Amino acid sequence: VQLQAFGGGLVQAGDSPTLSCASTGRTFSGYCVGWFRQAPGKERDFVAVISRSGGNTYYADSVKGRFTVSRDNAKNTVYLQMNSLNPEDTAIYYCAAGVPRGNWPLSTAREYAYWGQGTQVTVSS
Repeated sequence: VQLQAFGGGLVQAGDSPTLSCASTGRTFSGYCVGWFRQAPGKERDFVAVISRSGGNTYYADSVKGRFTVSRDNAKNTVYLQMNSLNPEDTAIYYCAAGVPRGNWPLSTAREYAYWGQGTQVTVSS
């Protein structure tokens, strides 16, 4: 599975951009897809995850109520709608694919086998 995240850029505080994570794999629907982010000098943190069917989602407390993850398996794409952005949301955002093995949610990086190149989101105040 190959993943590519895109849609980042320089945005203003309060903006609501949407990131996309596109896959070239034909078995995309067989994977949970998570979003992580890494700010300069900090560790990579979990942001959100969506189940294989899209019926279940889980969010980090820091983004709950502001971010929404969704997917379109017909398009092999997962989306991260980000609302009410603030400068603390500035980071490189990564998407990753993993297979749950009796565990939900997949909220740690080690649970994901495939990673896309990140997309930078910079929020100016």
